[in-house]
Amino acid sequence: MTMNTMQKIPESKVMTFYAIGLSYKKADAKVRGLFSLNAQNKEALLQQAKAEGISNLIVTSTCNRTELYGFAEHPFQLIKHLCENTEGTVEDFQKVAYVYKSNEAIAHMFKVGTGLDSQILGDFEIISQLKTSFILSKKYGMIDAFMERLINEVIRASKKVKNETEISSGATSVSYASVQYILKNVSNVSDKNILLFGTGKIGRNTCENLVKHIDNKHISLINRTKGKAEAVAGKFQLTVKDYGDLQSEISQSDIVIVATGAQQPTIDKEVLSATNKEILLLDLSIPKNVSDDVLELPNVTLVHLDDLSKVTDDTLERRKQYLPQAIEIIDEVKAEFLAWLETRKFTPTIKALKLKLHEIKAEEIDYQRRKNNNFDQVQAEALSDRIIQKITKHFANHLKADDTTTSESIAVITKVFQL
Repeated sequence: MTMNTMQKIPESKVMTFYAIGLSYKKADAKVRGLFSLNAQNKEALLQQAKAEGISNLIVTSTCNRTELYGFAEHPFQLIKHLCENTEGTVEDFQKVAYVYKSNEAIAHMFKVGTGLDSQILGDFEIISQLKTSFILSKKYGMIDAFMERLINEVIRASKKVKNETEISSGATSVSYASVQYILKNVSNVSDKNILLFGTGKIGRNTCENLVKHIDNKHISLINRTKGKAEAVAGKFQLTVKDYGDLQSEISQSDIVIVATGAQQPTIDKEVLSATNKEILLLDLSIPKNVSDDVLELPNVTLVHLDDLSKVTDDTLERRKQYLPQAIEIIDEVKAEFLAWLETRKFTPTIKALKLKLHEIKAEEIDYQRRKNNNFDQVQAEALSDRIIQKITKHFANHLKADDTTTSESIAVITKVFQL
């Protein structure tokens, strides 16, 4: 899609369902950081989109992807809102983005929500993020029957894939991969001082994996909001340090794991200048929370989550064999949704037809009542209603048939009955 094409929004008022976004597949961590949306940005985007006539929209932003699912006259409307609420530009977006339309957009959401499009196959964290995004959109009145049904079917497919296959078996996630990296690359890890900076979802998961897989009594937590760090530390019996002591705590650490939600780097060369000891830095944040200038220091090793996501083991290989089974489940649930969607297309026509037949019935009954003195109106009403019910049922069954072109049939019915 060229810039000119994207900017020429057609005058047609036909709203189409789109999925637009970018992910780890083509966008590196730096670019994903430009399009990252925090909670405040998401709300601002939803409010802006609603004010400009977009009535259905779900916005999700994770370390691996930023996506918008919604109805628009043209995808550029969604792209514009994304760029205006992030640091990304249209030019940046075009280089790495994808735009899916109608059924392809529906298929994409199913693939994402069931973990098949995750950076680590079978990582199901994305479905909870989609649920959260859905709840936020509903709060702003940006969800209609289509969107609610779609997200619920994606959730159902995700549950079925998780429960009926082993595609998520074994411990494999970014947080798990970070711990595995430490175990494989750091000797005498039990004696090392480990500092975790940031206790959001990834931070909490990393904590759990550290405690589970590393026998180490020297793990400390720091968070801007100390209470949140204390809540996590209490669960895992770890030590909490003050945010104001971040630089001094880093200088005493051998391993520092950064998992904050900051929009700008929180760790840079200056923060590390107080120590000459060897430090391993693991940055699990998007946007990057560790500045690249730390690489100028000879005592620092920096590993980003994109590098960790490439860590593969036997678990991932085992997961791949369950792909066909997962795809079969997704196709089944998706087919049910599309069948509902097809039915939804002709429901207004059937209602209009029924209303038209009742109008004809009322006119004819009124005519017969005035013409015949012994006319039994109650019996005529009952008989007519049964006939109308049978007629509309025949039309509905015709429109549901697999060999029927719904749009053409609706056009014929509309024309014949002047609906």
